[in-house]
Amino acid sequence: MSDRESMPYDVVIVGAGPAGLSAAIRIKQLAAEKEADISVCVLEKGSEVGAHILSGAVIDPRTLDEFLPDWRDDGCPLAEVPVTENIHWVLTKNKKVNLPHLWTPPFLHNKGTYTGSLANLCRWLAGKAEELGVEIFPGFAAAEVLFNEDGSVKGVATGDMGVARDGTHKGDYQPGLELHAKYTFFSEGCRGHLSKELMRIFDLRASCDPQVYGLGIKELWDIDPELHTPGKVIHTQGWPLSETDGSNGGGWIYHQANGQVSIGFVTWLNYTNPYVSPFQEMQKWKTHPEVAALLKGGKRVSYGARAISDGGLQSIPKLVFPGGALIGDSAGFLNVPRIKGTHTAMKSGTMAAEAAVDAILSQRQGDELTAYPDAFENSWVKKELSIVRNVVPLVKKFGDFMGSGLAGITMWSEYLGLKMPFTMHHHPDHETLWRKDMVKKVEYAKPDGVLTFDKLSSVFLSNTNHEEDQPVHLTLKDAAVPVEHNLPLYDEPAQRYCPAGVYEIVGEDTHDPRLVINAQNCVHCKTCDIKDPTQNINWVVPEGGGGPNYPNM
Repeated sequence: MSDRESMPYDVVIVGAGPAGLSAAIRIKQLAAEKEADISVCVLEKGSEVGAHILSGAVIDPRTLDEFLPDWRDDGCPLAEVPVTENIHWVLTKNKKVNLPHLWTPPFLHNKGTYTGSLANLCRWLAGKAEELGVEIFPGFAAAEVLFNEDGSVKGVATGDMGVARDGTHKGDYQPGLELHAKYTFFSEGCRGHLSKELMRIFDLRASCDPQVYGLGIKELWDIDPELHTPGKVIHTQGWPLSETDGSNGGGWIYHQANGQVSIGFVTWLNYTNPYVSPFQEMQKWKTHPEVAALLKGGKRVSYGARAISDGGLQSIPKLVFPGGALIGDSAGFLNVPRIKGTHTAMKSGTMAAEAAVDAILSQRQGDELTAYPDAFENSWVKKELSIVRNVVPLVKKFGDFMGSGLAGITMWSEYLGLKMPFTMHHHPDHETLWRKDMVKKVEYAKPDGVLTFDKLSSVFLSNTNHEEDQPVHLTLKDAAVPVEHNLPLYDEPAQRYCPAGVYEIVGEDTHDPRLVINAQNCVHCKTCDIKDPTQNINWVVPEGGGGPNYPNM
């Protein structure tokens, strides 16, 4: 038996992102309304709330309006910059075409939305939660799911601290802490490692498509004040991915507060050419004349990367299991055409919260919160995701331009009430790579250090840090696979799909190739866990507090 201490709560929430914090707040609101005492704890693996939060972000305030209606007048940082202008560019190598608003349905026009830092919104939400009595523990990574004897989820345990790379205990060793709960919510974000394990144990994906993903790479820039227009929002599609067969994605430019722009690029991870580098595609995208002109004379101040769940409605797993629930991007509520998932993630949290409060007040615990998926079935979230359910599959099947046209037709039809009689399906991203001898090698220009940059200088700006003498959190099921399988077939694509320079093949010139894992660089994007062709890489949490420390992302 372990020597770990335990703490009991009514609800334990893993992850202080928008879904987890919304759930915590809603539980406490309902408890107050019903004059009940319901204890809530939130665990956050980042060194502080917001440290690991990364998003574009343009946010629909619909859920905030529902459960915190006074947020605009309550110091919420999101209220600073409402979206004032919405633009969509179709890019060729040197030109752009503005897509007319009349061609797109109204829900893509960003009316009533706000742009800003999702990390700062989460910090504000954390303050609201603590005012209501929620206990938040940053720097504590949930490393293990705990189970009752009947197989229901009992809670989670945090990772041990002070463990050396070889597994021995260092002088500052501290065992993890067990947190027991009547219900545990998993709000780990995209590709959460405990959520992935729960999906396997409870077969939560038995009746849905595989989840599919994109990799979003983001930079914050201080730009020339003459070029800055607060609230201006631009999305792009086409170049540079249009130059590479089997690749889709697009860019964003959001004019935010304090003279800054959030810029970024998403590469869908179903790409086929193993020589594609999402990081390099983002750097290349910045060289487009329109983007380069905006950034001229500016300064890059931050960098980050994160996978996003692109599967939509048909990839949402079963949301509940005995003793717990998946909320937020752990389940995958992103609306890809709108490029928004915060409002849907938050709504999933409040729906789960309402189900949990009813159960606890009915003296239940450890069972399935069926009221949560029932609420989802009747929610605006499902309706919103249903309208766009065929967009990603159509673009993947028919390409960026024809696929986008067909997607536009289906969105207009669904929006006007003509429901399409079909739902297209997804295939796992790790199965899409072609062998290196079947593709043309993609060549990228060297960075100039002014507009374009290398991976290591970028990781430096993410403030990423891990305790070096700890077990490597990027684990291999079979250490031989990278060199014996991935290298000859795909020239080991981890060298390119990782946006942080974690994976390196060294020794090829001496005919003794081996994989080096620079775990210190990891920004917790989860791309390796997703895209590795044999699913040989399993991302697990490092020691609590490690990873990026995003100040304003």
